[in-house]
Amino acid sequence: MEAKINSKAILITFMIGAFFSILNETLLNIALTELMNVFHVDAPTVQWLATGFMLIMGVLMPVSALLIQSFTTRRMFIGVMSIFLIGTIIAACAVNFPMLLTGRMIQAVGTGLLIPVIMNTLLLLYPPEVRGKIMGTFGLVIMFAPAIGPTLSGVIVDTLGWRWLFISVIPFVVFSILFALKYLQNVGEVTNPKVDILSILLSTIGIGGLVYGFSSAGENEEGFLSISILTFIFVGVLSLLFFVLRQLKLEEPLLDVRVFKYKNYALGVILFVIVVMAMFASEIVMPMYLQGPLGYTAKVAGLILLPGALLNGLMSPLMGMLFDKVGPSKLIIPGSIVLIGVMIFYSNINPSVPLWAFIIVYIVLMLSVSAIMMPSQTNGLNELPKHLYPHGTAIANTLQPVSGALGVSVFVSILTGRSKHYLEEQSGPPTEGVVNQAMTYGVHHAYWFALGLCVVAFVIAVFIRKAISPDAKESESKVS
Repeated sequence: MEAKINSKAILITFMIGAFFSILNETLLNIALTELMNVFHVDAPTVQWLATGFMLIMGVLMPVSALLIQSFTTRRMFIGVMSIFLIGTIIAACAVNFPMLLTGRMIQAVGTGLLIPVIMNTLLLLYPPEVRGKIMGTFGLVIMFAPAIGPTLSGVIVDTLGWRWLFISVIPFVVFSILFALKYLQNVGEVTNPKVDILSILLSTIGIGGLVYGFSSAGENEEGFLSISILTFIFVGVLSLLFFVLRQLKLEEPLLDVRVFKYKNYALGVILFVIVVMAMFASEIVMPMYLQGPLGYTAKVAGLILLPGALLNGLMSPLMGMLFDKVGPSKLIIPGSIVLIGVMIFYSNINPSVPLWAFIIVYIVLMLSVSAIMMPSQTNGLNELPKHLYPHGTAIANTLQPVSGALGVSVFVSILTGRSKHYLEEQSGPPTEGVVNQAMTYGVHHAYWFALGLCVVAFVIAVFIRKAISPDAKESESKVS
């Protein structure tokens, strides 16, 4: 049966579907200002198109493990792509902001469930010795799609209008569904685990509270000092604590947190979270600095970051092949050292730094990220037994939006807090030069914090070893 499975057709199906759903994550970012004018809404309101998308994705990730074990591969993939298609059509036809937001949230349901389905299937489909190459190939899509999103969005909005951000995606999503109907085969078994409603409620409140709290902290003037934001974060943490305790008692947990007893998985996830925080924060803080003290336009700032983002995606398959050949340590440790060097540079930047230096250093940053993220995640998943694949992928994918929101909120809070402190110490009305110095001061402090995180990442990287799956160990003992 396994010999008849066309793994290449399955991989192609996944890559087509994933490219356009993940592209959609960043496709709208450049158009937010245009949408504010079209629908007459303010910045905090329009920001829900991005924040809400991340929130829905984070909330759905824990449930993905249950759904993966309850439906076949074909049903799950075609189902989530159909949901994404419905959301895209609603957004394209939006006559007011609530309708656009509704379509966007439905899109998030499809995207949030798609990635765990794909990753779980690839783990079942390919043996550990070639998983690096396969995950790297799939990583090309995950990294490349959001990298070209803002640039592509700018061109579409300027030439065709904002509706075409959705209309242009529809035929490709339809093609993806038709391609899946013809070529996608079922992988793995349907086990129909019990549904624990309380676990779903606790995970929804927990992840939702954290993502919303952290995302709002970066936008709120009071930051983490806001009572409402602290309440959301506190409720989120408390709910997740009860969620974890409940999972340990259940025979069939919604998310089996016992995956963290596997050392390489636990270390890989922590490393993954730190790198995601540093990457997401840099994608926010650096454009702010480029458009502030350096005076570049939003379009130029985006183009400055584009080479690094594109190279990150292009390097993913190469890093995957190197991972298969040399293991995780020879990629992750040098990557962590380079990441520390990048943060030292960023923590000393000033308006006199030439433009080419920002371009090169951002390229180096994204290269180091590609050397750490995929190898650490794949190596961690390799250590898990097959029955824990859905749980391992769900947890890793749940932590991505949470750590992204945390990274952005913490970095932006440090940046704004220290800039404000600098301005308060100055006498007289602030001039443009003083404001620029204040922002430089804030950026330095934000990246000092990032430097500390990257040192922790290096220490973790030293302890990561090449993982061997318990299933592989079992089969080896049977052979011997």
